[in-house]
Amino acid sequence: MLNYLWAFMILIGVIFGAFTGKMGDVTESAIESSKEAVKLCVTLAGVISMWTGVMKIAEKGGIIKALTKKMRPILRFLFPKVPDNHPAQKYIATNIIANMLGLGWGATPPGLKAMEKLQELNKDKTTASTAMCTFLIINISSVQLISVNILAYRAEYGSKNPAEIIGPSILATLISTLVGVVFVKIMMKVSK
Repeated sequence: MLNYLWAFMILIGVIFGAFTGKMGDVTESAIESSKEAVKLCVTLAGVISMWTGVMKIAEKGGIIKALTKKMRPILRFLFPKVPDNHPAQKYIATNIIANMLGLGWGATPPGLKAMEKLQELNKDKTTASTAMCTFLIINISSVQLISVNILAYRAEYGSKNPAEIIGPSILATLISTLVGVVFVKIMMKVSK
């Protein structure tokens, strides 16, 4: 459906440009926008590569394991039915850490592995477990300390202070995560 919407908007733009005699402007804008898109993609590819590498180094260096250990009380509170030292805890912690660094794309692989491991613990394979729902809600609300993508966009487009959004983004994601956790805990009590 979205493809049709985009095609319709492009077609309307071209028709409007042709009827108003601005076809040259439409062509110039299309070329300029294409250049800008490629430039932005290259910038983001660099940022993504760097942070994905940092996460891999953190994992190989034992930082993820140490942080998982430190996060165990939080993980136990959020996921009471996931046994200590279960592989799901490592993947959940890695996902949360990546999200906190604003690496949504870096959080996806451990998030998928966490769901896979949580499914192994799930007694009813046709319905998502409470742990799976909790993980999904926390993942969606994702507390971000550093919004890497937004910082990259702001820097690329000439912001004088790309980092000024860090405070508001921390506050917004903290509130959304807190609301998500409260909702999960209420639903846990209701479902019992």
